[in-house]
Amino acid sequence: MTVMFTIQHPAHVHFFKHAIWALEDEGREVHVVARDNEVAVDLLDSYDIDHTVLANESGSLAQLAVVQTAYELRSIRYALDVDPDVIAGVGGVTAAHTAAVVGAESVVFTDTEHATLINKITHPVADYVVTPTCYTENAGDNQVTYPSYHELAYLHPDRFEPDTSAFEDLRVDPDDKFVVVRLSAWDSSHDVGASGLQDIHDAVDQLEATGATVLITSEVPLPDDLERCRTLVPPEAIHQLLAHADLFIGEGATMASECAVLGTPAVYMNSLTMGYTDELEAEYDLLWNFNEDHEQDAALERAVAILEDAESDRWEARRERLLDDKQDATGVILRMLGLAMNDETLGSDQTTRTKAVVDT
Repeated sequence: MTVMFTIQHPAHVHFFKHAIWALEDEGREVHVVARDNEVAVDLLDSYDIDHTVLANESGSLAQLAVVQTAYELRSIRYALDVDPDVIAGVGGVTAAHTAAVVGAESVVFTDTEHATLINKITHPVADYVVTPTCYTENAGDNQVTYPSYHELAYLHPDRFEPDTSAFEDLRVDPDDKFVVVRLSAWDSSHDVGASGLQDIHDAVDQLEATGATVLITSEVPLPDDLERCRTLVPPEAIHQLLAHADLFIGEGATMASECAVLGTPAVYMNSLTMGYTDELEAEYDLLWNFNEDHEQDAALERAVAILEDAESDRWEARRERLLDDKQDATGVILRMLGLAMNDETLGSDQTTRTKAVVDT
């Protein structure tokens, strides 16, 4: 059996990496194609995952359509050569379209309701559209749901163990009180019209006033006087930083969710919300959504209160409750690939909780 993965974003590398390794350990033939977007290719290199780069990063939203078209055409040519049985992707437009052309099965994983254009041109074509149970849209008759989050494909305790190696070259120690701030570039197709943190100086001032060190990870240039806050932790080590942080505040939904499932409280400042960010707030009190431009004061008030909270052990208790409810998502990936290939043995040695995957 041959499996092909399409990678278009760094988060896709994290999401699929354990499944790729498991498939290779089982002797399956695995092919990975990538678009050189942000640090996606750097991550594939750092994890020693064999891959083929089919397109470069687009410089702007206007160029994205051209780059995406080239990526899909090259993906089709690649698939015709390797003859995959199943093609998988996150978001999945390339995976679904390529599979439809070459006669493979397609398994598309998504958790982003507001990616409306991608969803419209992907879901009707895909054989399986796999979503967390908290996903709020109907993806069609081919939708399969499972009780987990994308981030638990690589941050579930069965997959991830915190260590302190990422701190060797940083200006904080893992036991220090520190905050990770994330600033986004807003250059994805589904980011059009979105907004987040309005005054970074005010945010840094209030956070530092609590005695916390502020570490900023940013996709955009920082004001000269805040370059002192920039952290250059390698992308493959970012989750170690998040696991030890006392707080996350920022515009990135994926990073906010990563923190929440690690037990690090997250203040998410973005006009875009998803089912998973809503659920992490409503069900687990590990993430707080602030979706309006005028809510920065309220968001920072929440952030300061968290940093001044003496009962920090409550976050781990909330995380344990979350983990009791949710599956190791890598097991879900493997079982869905097995379903697509009519191979009941694939992923059978993963957590038995993945048997809860159901059609909707």
